[in-house]
Amino acid sequence: MKLRTGILIFLFGMAVAARAGDLPTKFGFDRYQGILEHSPFAVATAVVAPAATPNFAKDLFIANAAKSPDGDMVTIESMTDKEFKKYVTTKTPVDGYAISSIEWSDKVGETKVTISKDAQYATLTFNQAEISKPAPIRPGVPQMPAPQQPSGFTRPVGIPTPSPHVRGVIQRNPQAPVPNNNSAQN
Repeated sequence: MKLRTGILIFLFGMAVAARAGDLPTKFGFDRYQGILEHSPFAVATAVVAPAATPNFAKDLFIANAAKSPDGDMVTIESMTDKEFKKYVTTKTPVDGYAISSIEWSDKVGETKVTISKDAQYATLTFNQAEISKPAPIRPGVPQMPAPQQPSGFTRPVGIPTPSPHVRGVIQRNPQAPVPNNNSAQN
């Protein structure tokens, strides 16, 4: 039995040794470099863009826009710099700001203005937060008070007081008239 096991081990070893010449050689790591560079499972890295110039219109908005026979005018203001205010017309640029186009809208706050400065373009809209604010109270400018009736107000003599229109009562479940059966028996 031991002889038979020894012979089997010997034959198995010979078979492995014979096949060892058929085994492929080990490849270098550079063979896999292409897979590493273009792997679909690799973590994506952001492409760094060249340093861009800051957007000149990132804080700008339209404060006012008006049509005129002399040319359209737009007031441009900044959300961060409260002192910044430019009155730009379609005819002449102001401090490098020029109007390229205006998309007029009949709806309040939906007019769009494309402006340019230093060969850069930006489309501005109205600041919705500014539109929804109540009008500011300016010192020295008289404010119109809301009309109020005095407590003892009476209508002057000679002017008739109109009577209010009163609508008749509408029944919830109207009853249809019942026909009289007496006239049919005669």
